[in-house]
Amino acid sequence: FDSGLASHVDHVDVLNNPKWASITATGIKPTHFKTKANEILIFNDGDGTLSRAIESDFNTAGAKFSTVNAGLLPHHGAMAQFTNGTYAVTSTAVSGASPNRVLIIDKSGKTVYASTLEIGAIHGNASDGTNAVFGGFSSSSATAGGVLVVKSTGEQRLIPNPDGFGAFRLASIYYAESAKKFIGYVATKGAYLVDISADKITPIYSGADAFQCKVDFAGKNLLVLTLDGKLRVYDLTTGTLKKEGSVISATASTDTYKPVLEATGKFAYIAVPALGEVHQIDLATFAVTAKHKVSAKPVRLAIFGFESDASHN
Repeated sequence: FDSGLASHVDHVDVLNNPKWASITATGIKPTHFKTKANEILIFNDGDGTLSRAIESDFNTAGAKFSTVNAGLLPHHGAMAQFTNGTYAVTSTAVSGASPNRVLIIDKSGKTVYASTLEIGAIHGNASDGTNAVFGGFSSSSATAGGVLVVKSTGEQRLIPNPDGFGAFRLASIYYAESAKKFIGYVATKGAYLVDISADKITPIYSGADAFQCKVDFAGKNLLVLTLDGKLRVYDLTTGTLKKEGSVISATASTDTYKPVLEATGKFAYIAVPALGEVHQIDLATFAVTAKHKVSAKPVRLAIFGFESDASHN
């Protein structure tokens, strides 16, 4: 989808009306996707391939994503982009099984660095351009977890979860671009700072009630939404709690469809399935500044575009 917007850092230009792009992809069961600069990657669970495109091709009539085939077996996989142009991709030894290794390939699918460490049930990943972090269990026994750190130069190591963490994995990994921090999250345990310099994982918010956890669009703050309807905003540079307060009604842990959270630098957006609405919340005051009526039961939400008050002639 083309937003029609172009960012010039200090302002945003409107180039054209929002529209569906012309480009198409043909991978089987496309699932996870990643973007870096002007490159877009999709992991195709159905055949273990990647689909790749660059942004300038999106509105070219008849354009198609190219296929990167590294000979991987079909699985629910993930990939990370490095600034040197290579990719870290998950692999499995059994078709359809959870991935347990990560290798580095180039754009042709050729292996640049083979996997050197086997773990268990990899899920969730993020990259800072030099390091890729994958959540998972320490081994196939799934009795303990940690994060696999893969460097663009091929080195791999496991950072274990904190003592007493139990048989859980950090199944969602985020990278906060501005704060330059990795965060791991799982609803049953909370949100954790992943320090790849000190090889240590420490709690930001620990608890079994954090059902949504997101980095804001600017990559500066972490937002945690708990079952009691309370929103917490953490400054990722300092690791401190900036603000907390109730923003929605309490959510039952048994609800199949729970509210979904996303945020920009100025607003949090919460899709509330029970109301068919998206609530816009001012992060400075926690006041609900707008309620957007959408579908009967919104269960997904994405931030798209740029946030700016600036304009020019």
